Amino acid sequence: MSDLKVAVVTGAGSGIGRAVSLALASAGYHVALAGRRADKLEETKTLGGALGDHLHPIVTDVSDEASVNALYAEVSRRWGRLDVLFNNAGRGGPPVPIEDLPVDVWKDIVNINLTGMFLCAQGAIRIMKNQTPQGGRIINNGSISAHAPRPFSIGYTSTKHAVTGLTKSIAL
Repeated sequence: MSDLKVAVVTGAGSGIGRAVSLALASAGYHVALAGRRADKLEETKTLGGALGDHLHPIVTDVSDEASVNALYAEVSRRWGRLDVLFNNAGRGGPPVPIEDLPVDVWKDIVNINLTGMFLCAQGAIRIMKNQTPQGGRIINNGSISAHAPRPFSIGYTSTKHAVTGLTKSIAL
């Protein structure tokens, strides 16, 4: 099974995560479809058509350490390796001025967009360092908002700036 290629895509139930999952499956990867909504992950698998046997939904809340650990335990159990993490799960917030953004919404944005990205990278690195051959690729999906913020996007923009720093730190 030396030709086995394995990827984890977070936020795989919609948008960019769905498109990347389907592209990776087309390229021959087995893809762990990670996301909160089982129905959306199954929809991604169905959209893969004949590639469906390369698409494996795993319900995951990236902001929850135990859930992320369970994701990687399943990846390790099923394939024994990881070649690519497309770290993509994220959320925005309501388009409101900073003074009107509830703190619980702020914390949820930070937990998903930043803590989730950290937890997923941490788990991927643990597998990648312990596999033979060692290594792999981590792609942290940021946003143009890190460079050109939009009005009333304080939580999203702040976390996307932080993703840039996280990515640079991981690269070291």
